[in-house]
Amino acid sequence: MTDAPGSRRARRRTVGIAAMLVLAMGAGTFAAVRSGLLPFGGTCRDGTVRLRVVAAPDIAPTLTLLAARARRDAVKSDGQCLDVKVTARAASEVSASLGAGSSDSSDFEVWIPDSGAWIGLADAGQESTQVTDIGNIASSPVVMGALQAQAKRLGWPKKTYTWAGLTASAAEANLRLGAADPARSATGLLALAMVNASIAREGGDTDTRTATVAKLLAQHTAPADEAVMATLPGDSTKGEADNPQRVQALLLSEQAAYEHNTTDGNAPDLDLFYPKDGTTVLDYPYTLVDPDGASTEVERGATRFLALLQSSGGMRQLAAHGFRPPEGDPVATVLAKAGGRTPQPVDERAADLPATADLRRVRTLWRITVQNARLITVVDASFSMAQTVPGSGGQSRMEVTKASLLQALSQFTEDDEIGLYEFAAKLDGSRDYKELVPAGRLGDSTPKGATQRSRLTSAFGSLQPVPDGATGLYDSALAIYQNALKSYEANEFNAVVILTDGANQDPGSISLGALTAELKKLADPQRPVPLIAIAIGPDADKAACDRIAKATGGAAYRVNDPAEIHAVLLKAVVAAASGATAS
Repeated sequence: MTDAPGSRRARRRTVGIAAMLVLAMGAGTFAAVRSGLLPFGGTCRDGTVRLRVVAAPDIAPTLTLLAARARRDAVKSDGQCLDVKVTARAASEVSASLGAGSSDSSDFEVWIPDSGAWIGLADAGQESTQVTDIGNIASSPVVMGALQAQAKRLGWPKKTYTWAGLTASAAEANLRLGAADPARSATGLLALAMVNASIAREGGDTDTRTATVAKLLAQHTAPADEAVMATLPGDSTKGEADNPQRVQALLLSEQAAYEHNTTDGNAPDLDLFYPKDGTTVLDYPYTLVDPDGASTEVERGATRFLALLQSSGGMRQLAAHGFRPPEGDPVATVLAKAGGRTPQPVDERAADLPATADLRRVRTLWRITVQNARLITVVDASFSMAQTVPGSGGQSRMEVTKASLLQALSQFTEDDEIGLYEFAAKLDGSRDYKELVPAGRLGDSTPKGATQRSRLTSAFGSLQPVPDGATGLYDSALAIYQNALKSYEANEFNAVVILTDGANQDPGSISLGALTAELKKLADPQRPVPLIAIAIGPDADKAACDRIAKATGGAAYRVNDPAEIHAVLLKAVVAAASGATAS
């Protein structure tokens, strides 16, 4: 599958599309079609060419109207009448299907997702179906809409925000802010990516701050764009306004706001904020699916339908349903009805589509933050953890580590599973490790009423360095990794997280070479359990941690201050889940 470049303009004009258009209709004919001057109609002397189009649900109804008009007017391709059938299908599902080379791709010749992001996010493996992007038919900025009372509280329309500032202000104002699932919606994913980039420009702990925004959105997330729009109040009554299940603000497209404001009856209107550090857009690429396998008449028919959509008549029809032209120029009537108003930066040119690697990372961060994870945490209890951390007011490495782990624990949801081990040479008889809290859902309770979260909080707090305890790293890593494989949970992110401040000091343990060889044999790509090692302080054997972690598909990190553990842990989990290389 062809990866989507970052620049929208780069995709719009290619040698391939120019050549196909010349072959299909001739350069002069195409120019006439684009200007709306070519009369469509007449008899179909050479029969009918049938074209099957799968499109994103938001634009599919408009395309259906244009396809019906083409049939009514007997629009032709090489003398044959054009018969186009449009089917609405979620772009995320089509992307996954094409990326896997599914036979579903034989059901259609043209795919129009809401964003070129889905082209790049599809797995480009050997079995993937070829997709060729030959133009764009519309655009719509990704923005934040708020009910008018809440928008006024945020200073609309005069006050402008960055993406980071806007979501932070919404949180401070206790707005119920919703979004479509970034794992399945381009709108949700692009908005979260813009928030992440905005936070990164401000500096500081980007992943943790983005995860905080993700947790806020997760409280009011719906599977798809149309579903999240249904979470807005249905009318202006106090009961609807006070309903905790009804959102007060949404990350959405300008077109979705237009549809809401113009068609949703008694529902209160939205006002739109356009972040001043740039908005990206839904860009609606027109793509040919498996073009090498298409007949010449189908290929030319597909090009003919694109010309119809890009004609002045097609653009007028799309604008009537709230879409901007492909170039992203605002349409005054659309803008006003959608809820945009100066001085919001509505006239700014859209930012390029975020890079595919950035989108993958943000989507992984979302999944790790709001979906289930199963982490086995392993803490070094050797006596070196009693050493004082400079600048900590006399606290030991263990004390600062415990505080950081408790902070990290707060980032996980009630459905996440966390367990805890400690290790030191000969800690539990002949064993170098001891299980303190078996892995379990943080929200689950024991018969006595204690939750898993409270058990872990207590266990973290009771961790103490073992007097004269040496670092029994290698045997502990192997045994605990084997246990984690046995208790693997499908449909969750499984990982082992080892925190150590020293080098292996158990002379009777397995060697580093034998350990890494055994871990490589145990690691199963079909049941991945990456081992994440966090080397604390200058005495930790980072090189050994690197070898141990990489043998399982994980990675090692060094922190000189244990207080950094909670931030590094989140980065490490995201990197392991997305297959990124760690530092």
